[in-house]
Amino acid sequence: MKPLLKLLSALTAVAVTSSFSVQPAQAYTVTLEQVGANVVANGSGAINLTGLTGLTFPSGDFVVPQMNASFGAILTGQVLGGAVTGYTGFTGPTSFGPGGFFFATTGSGDLVGISSGAGALYVPLGYVSGTALSDSMTFNSATFASLGVTPGTYVWTWGTGLRNQNFTLVIGGVGVPDGGTTAFLLGCALLGLTALRRNLGC
Repeated sequence: MKPLLKLLSALTAVAVTSSFSVQPAQAYTVTLEQVGANVVANGSGAINLTGLTGLTFPSGDFVVPQMNASFGAILTGQVLGGAVTGYTGFTGPTSFGPGGFFFATTGSGDLVGISSGAGALYVPLGYVSGTALSDSMTFNSATFASLGVTPGTYVWTWGTGLRNQNFTLVIGGVGVPDGGTTAFLLGCALLGLTALRRNLGC
């Protein structure tokens, strides 16, 4: 029974290690949350451009972080702005609330955004498909009500369902639930290890 005990212990170690191992960049997601007196947006993840078509007009356009809920538009990143390339070919919600146009008070990181009204998804000029992105922006002295955003999860998609062919906006911290496979396997392994040790009296 000792070899079996060692095997079960090894499987538990693998489950724990896998939960902390480096994973490929997840699809790009922006979370919009109320933090004290401000509303903060944080974006991270990768975008697979396969299935999108480059737009001639927005390519190289200079943009700044902003939001317009009724237009289905949000763009996060450095407050000084910068050049972006626009792509079309996605489907998704046309709005995420009744709010109008607002500039961010502060912002940092990569300029990334989507606008249903303009029919464009924006990434930094020269962006390489699948590369990890990270950014944030803050609206000072603001609330979801003052910005006119409706809590929920909004997803824009394109292509044929390949990895990272989507852009997700989560308002109010209601995220897409994780499958929990690793946690489930880890729990089963620990229960099995406990039961085996009791049976062996160790």
